[in-house]
Amino acid sequence: MKEYRLNVDPRILELLGPNLYTNIYYVLAELIANAYDADAKNVYIISNKDDIRVEDDGHGMSYEAGDIAKYLNVAGVSRTTESGSLTKSGGRRKMGRKGVGKLAALSVSEDVDVLTVANGEKSGFVLTRQPENGHDLKAIQDDQIVFERITDHGSAIIMRNPQYRLHKTLDAVKRNLLKIFPLVNANFRIHVVRGKEEITIEDFDRSIMGELCALVTLGEKFKQLCDLVTDSYPERRGDLVAARAMKAIPITMRANDGKEHEYSLEVLGWIGAYRSTRGRKAELTDFPDNFISLFANEKMGEFNILPIVGQNKLNEVYVVGQLHVDLFELTELPDIALSNRQGYKSDDPRYEAVREYVRSDLLADVLKRRETYTDIINADKKKKKEDALKGDEEKLKAAIDAFRKKASADAVDALAALGVKASRDAMENAISQSINTNSPDLGLKSAVDSQKKKILISQTYPDKPFADIIYQMLIFNNVPPDDILYTNCDDEVCRVPEERGVYDYLREFFVESYSKQKIFVLFVTSENTKVSWGAITEVGASWITKIDHKIFNIHPFRPEHPLNDEMQWQSTNRDRPSGDLWMMRLNADVFCQKIEAVCDALGYKKMAREKNMSHLGTLVSIRNA
Repeated sequence: MKEYRLNVDPRILELLGPNLYTNIYYVLAELIANAYDADAKNVYIISNKDDIRVEDDGHGMSYEAGDIAKYLNVAGVSRTTESGSLTKSGGRRKMGRKGVGKLAALSVSEDVDVLTVANGEKSGFVLTRQPENGHDLKAIQDDQIVFERITDHGSAIIMRNPQYRLHKTLDAVKRNLLKIFPLVNANFRIHVVRGKEEITIEDFDRSIMGELCALVTLGEKFKQLCDLVTDSYPERRGDLVAARAMKAIPITMRANDGKEHEYSLEVLGWIGAYRSTRGRKAELTDFPDNFISLFANEKMGEFNILPIVGQNKLNEVYVVGQLHVDLFELTELPDIALSNRQGYKSDDPRYEAVREYVRSDLLADVLKRRETYTDIINADKKKKKEDALKGDEEKLKAAIDAFRKKASADAVDALAALGVKASRDAMENAISQSINTNSPDLGLKSAVDSQKKKILISQTYPDKPFADIIYQMLIFNNVPPDDILYTNCDDEVCRVPEERGVYDYLREFFVESYSKQKIFVLFVTSENTKVSWGAITEVGASWITKIDHKIFNIHPFRPEHPLNDEMQWQSTNRDRPSGDLWMMRLNADVFCQKIEAVCDALGYKKMAREKNMSHLGTLVSIRNA
């Protein structure tokens, strides 16, 4: 009779089993990786009423050949030499290293059936958090070893009464799996089965590349991905899509032999930007759609470094990428992965080098390409809107001219009816009455006003971090981005139309206009204001046109006339040399008060003070003293 003995202190199962993984998809990724290491061509994830089953058509494990004894040697290092880093077929590099991935299923179920067949030899046992007599596992009889999809070779992991479930739709399951295990193709397919429903995952690239508007690839292996990005603007394709060479970063590391060696840290993969995020929240999945994942030996090591390398910019919501750094898993170097395989050790020089490269180079590149795409698609839209606004201005002008003619004619008729001897007061009253009667003809004015920008954030580029806070607080208070004119905004809709000068734009629609609506200006003032000709010009223009404004000032600068320096301004501090912004609690309250006052003046539905203070605290440091 076959005996199955677990070669590990059983207490580790109780400690690690329920806590090793925090998400069922990470568990599935480990089981899929085991199938990959077994040279499987197909993996079947079968969601049944009382269990979740993962089957694969890999080599399977032979009891007689010692495969199962090796499997039950938990935490036994599986890769110590380069030759030992390859799978049995020699065609794949092994993903597993720590030997604890087999415990993944215990994060989902207290008892897990392990079934396997190799060349017709069946074996089975129950992996449990509490083995009998400390180490012994219950055997499963051969007649109870039944597979749903495989025959003479392969394995099955059955998680009984799972504590977690897959997403209710198979499409969402597919999206989750592709994010953490993208290595699918004709030679390695994942099949997800629920009842009579089944979906096969065999092509990662087309499922996501078609959603991108910008892409940067690294290395020849990923170059062909560029062809899968929709060619909407052929004349600008070079600005949107680029195939780069692999990035090689020289690095010195201490190997397991204790000696320091020079290595080339090679980064391959891709980073892109979605065309739109619209509709993505309709079907919630367990992972965000914007992420930058790190892989080594084709296996995901960390799902998302975007919060670490990003700068919390609004357009980072469009970013997605998968980077491969096999040096992370080089056998002769120390293991960089955390025990739960859901991240890397943050102080490892390899990890630090990759983070810095992504932060300073890759992320900035793809964000610039995303902005270019936004400029392109909005150029025509903005031109049409601008033309429509000009057309309405012409209609308004014509209406005013018609009004004047009609008012004059009516005045003459009124004077004739009164007689030449009518008094001056009578004539003035008649003309006034005619004007009042014909005033409704000017109803087009409201249509012109409705298409205009309502708020101008006047600032200098060095003060952009503070201006961004004002912008985000306006958005939080239900001000549409399309109503804001902010020349350095990350959102293109707020910037001046392409190939238009900001002052020409302002003059055309806010000075030389029949409409009387005036833009509301939010001035960001600091020591930088004094040396910015543009900022000084905007201050002068606001005084000449008597425009309403609010002042948001960075200490120690003091706003002066022609700004309304008698009015209370908001004061913010900036540390040197870091440039970090912060506010006293009173000044934070004044900040919120001014944002709310702008909303009141322009008719926006403002948020309550408590919510505004709370949200402001996520954007800038608020100190009590």
